[in-house]
Amino acid sequence: MGTRTGLRRTVLAAAGVSAAVALLTTGTASATGTASAAGAAAANVLTYGSAAGSAVAVGDVFTSSLSSGASVAIRTTAGGSTGITCTASQFTATVTGNPAAPGTATESLTAHTFGGCTSNILGTTGVQSITVDRLPYNTTVTSGGPLTVGAGAAGALQTTVKLNTLLGLTTCVYTSTGLSGATSNTDNSITFTNQLFSKSSGPATCPGSSYFSAKYGPVKDTSQSGSPSVFVN
Repeated sequence: MGTRTGLRRTVLAAAGVSAAVALLTTGTASATGTASAAGAAAANVLTYGSAAGSAVAVGDVFTSSLSSGASVAIRTTAGGSTGITCTASQFTATVTGNPAAPGTATESLTAHTFGGCTSNILGTTGVQSITVDRLPYNTTVTSGGPLTVGAGAAGALQTTVKLNTLLGLTTCVYTSTGLSGATSNTDNSITFTNQLFSKSSGPATCPGSSYFSAKYGPVKDTSQSGSPSVFVN
């Protein structure tokens, strides 16, 4: 009888120790999970190297060219085939704000260039140049991927297109109230699709509307060693 009572006490004691260990383990795991979640929540909207990487510093400079195999399409109708095609394009932007995620980071778009452009617009024989005017522009990047490009201090977005035509050089000026794009962490890219520009000046040779589509990536933080890719959180 005494042996059974002692055995039962031993089993109960062991069970109590096991329960205590289980509680401690669960508590530690819960605390670790909470800390990890807090760390993830504390990530900034823009990071470099990885989504959980270092926060991009205000003043860092981003740059990107067209994604591999991509080209710029500037069409006279949304999704159409008539217009201008460019095989080269690059932008540069400076980070002006990068809060904790979720949130909205801000940038200043300081340069945007185009090259290797051709035209199949009726009456044109080529593209002499495409120049983005009134820089810098104000840019926002929001957690989840949306990106906007809006007017800067000099006014609304404006682009000057110089076309070679059968009658000589023609200058077309287009303006936009703003652009909307989508970012992706899969390939660190920005995609613009059928963004409208309206003609503000130019002869009839200049189409009344232009729709801008392009994919840029990977976006790089050139202020950091090795120019790591940029992520949006």
